[in-house]
Amino acid sequence: MATILYIFPHPDDESFGPPAGIAQQISQGHEVYLLTLTKGGATKVRHDLGLSIEEMGEIRYQEMINVAEKLRLTGMTVLDLPDSGLKNMFPQIIEQTVEDHVLAIKPDILVTYAVHGISGFHDHLVSHAVVKRVFCHLRSNGHLWLKRLALYTLGPNSETEGYFKLNNSTEEEIDCIIQTNSEEHQIALSALYCYKTYMETIRKTRMDERIGEPVHFEFFQESFSPPLNSLTEQLRDER
Repeated sequence: MATILYIFPHPDDESFGPPAGIAQQISQGHEVYLLTLTKGGATKVRHDLGLSIEEMGEIRYQEMINVAEKLRLTGMTVLDLPDSGLKNMFPQIIEQTVEDHVLAIKPDILVTYAVHGISGFHDHLVSHAVVKRVFCHLRSNGHLWLKRLALYTLGPNSETEGYFKLNNSTEEEIDCIIQTNSEEHQIALSALYCYKTYMETIRKTRMDERIGEPVHFEFFQESFSPPLNSLTEQLRDER
């Protein structure tokens, strides 16, 4: 069994992204952890609710606690770095924060956004760069228990019409496609619906209708054709 650590910048990234894949990995017996860099309080939704950034962040944090329960995560940590402000931080500070967390968990696999961040939002792009930097730094310093960096993305045939403009990866870039079942879809939906403050966004993006789509990943400095069926297949065996 493997240990997998997902690292995303905001609450809901895990549930608007690969929750069915996460549910499958947990059902297979893998340990799955989630690190979220911000509480997501700067979201524009706070204006509709008349909340401050701090108040909105606390609400989203409570929603994430419910998500962790629905997905049956092995562990979850939610940091309070500045939402929509990661680009203004010294990158070394974010990198050290992430590296400390990775060293504490010692995962086999790190997961974050692909280089385009799917939505292109700058917090997503910063997260990609930070996690890749940490992965490279740790492996170059002999931490070979860290075997793979997987980059969550949308496949070339994924539906991208909706409330947000989204980016796909090409067929050649995809290294893993996870097919999920109806039970995993239901778990993923239950996690998505924990974000009660985002129900209007879910409706506009039709994210709940897309929850059963295959989950796509690129691998950093690995290439598989045809794509693998899971993140844990053919891991590096370095001792």
